[in-house]
Amino acid sequence: MHDVDEILTFADPDLLEKRREWLAALEDERRLSEHTLDAYERDTRQFLIFMTGYNGHPARIKDIENLRATDLRAFLAARRKEGTGARSLGRNLAGLRSLLRFLEKTGLVNAAGATAMRAPKQPKSLPKPLTDGQALRITTQEGQLAEEPWIAARNAAVLALLYGCGLRISEALDLKPGDFPAGTRSLRVIGKGKKMRLVPLLPVVLEAVETYRKLCPYALASDEPLFLGARGGKLQPAIIQREMQKLRGAFNLPDNATPHALRHSFATHLLAGGGDLRTIQELLGHASLSTTQIYTGVDTARLLDIYDKAHPRA
Repeated sequence: MHDVDEILTFADPDLLEKRREWLAALEDERRLSEHTLDAYERDTRQFLIFMTGYNGHPARIKDIENLRATDLRAFLAARRKEGTGARSLGRNLAGLRSLLRFLEKTGLVNAAGATAMRAPKQPKSLPKPLTDGQALRITTQEGQLAEEPWIAARNAAVLALLYGCGLRISEALDLKPGDFPAGTRSLRVIGKGKKMRLVPLLPVVLEAVETYRKLCPYALASDEPLFLGARGGKLQPAIIQREMQKLRGAFNLPDNATPHALRHSFATHLLAGGGDLRTIQELLGHASLSTTQIYTGVDTARLLDIYDKAHPRA
């Protein structure tokens, strides 16, 4: 972390001392990571430097006593002009709010202006789905790299549920044998906020689950976790994530080939096949349709890519 003595010419000693106390409190009481502490130190240092130029003298507690939203906007605008992205600007604001709230507790400033200030809008990054072929390849038992047949079958079943049913990895690993009664053609899934949804269970997915159950060396009680680790405990997400990492290397898959990318692929491929957004929203368990609408951007991007590569006039 930078020594605050470096910026004595940019801030009044009283303010620097309070800032030092704030950073120490963050480290001792909130146990923030070193990376976050370094970022907050840097962000507030840049703010003090800005305020020095803004007011024409080293920043003082009095200068930020009743800091207005317009002052903060001026600082963020200056940072944006330097090429700072929206995510970094959001963190800049978070660090300043934390400092101002600390000073407010001691009665030195009013943090209302910072509290009322909205964080810069974050750019929406499009999910990166796998191609149909890539998804199909890694969701079969034959496509697994595990040497033990039951573990290969387990991994295939989990990945098949992510791609075939659009489950989150946590939802798949929370399933129990009792969720697959004889003759079932649908799956009851408990998602975020304990919200239950019904998802069609494709025969190929059910077959993958049944193959795993037959090969699993442990007794699977109907109300206990379905997917188990090598030692018989509940399977952890990190195990499946590591398996996907191995598959990426073995099959030369792109970096975006992650377990969650299979859920993105489920939604994108359904949309490309004519599925409507409202239905896909229900299948994914999204509370808001606006969350699902991001997949229209994914499909548009895919169509434009095909157009650019294939159209004779492109």
